[in-house]
Amino acid sequence: MQGGQKSTGKRIIITVVGQDRIGIIAGVTNVLADARINILDISQTIMQEFFTMILVADMTESTVELGELKERLAKKGEELGVQILAQHEDAFRYMHRI
Repeated sequence: MQGGQKSTGKRIIITVVGQDRIGIIAGVTNVLADARINILDISQTIMQEFFTMILVADMTESTVELGELKERLAKKGEELGVQILAQHEDAFRYMHRI
């Protein structure tokens, strides 16, 4: 990895963007809890009326594979009116390298 960063194995990055409304964080975190995925770090903010969140999670004890998790999160995003994307941390780092 660049910059001396090590591969983290089972860590994923989840991003959420959309109109702010009640229940977004609860909806996303409930999907993760149901799949036994541990949240390591979370940051969220409201920019004007737009909700944005980035979350780092560990799938080591997950009961689902990443593909299934992506489907569950996409479905929850449709219910909440937001876009939810999940990807392996290594892919995220590769896409956002300088």
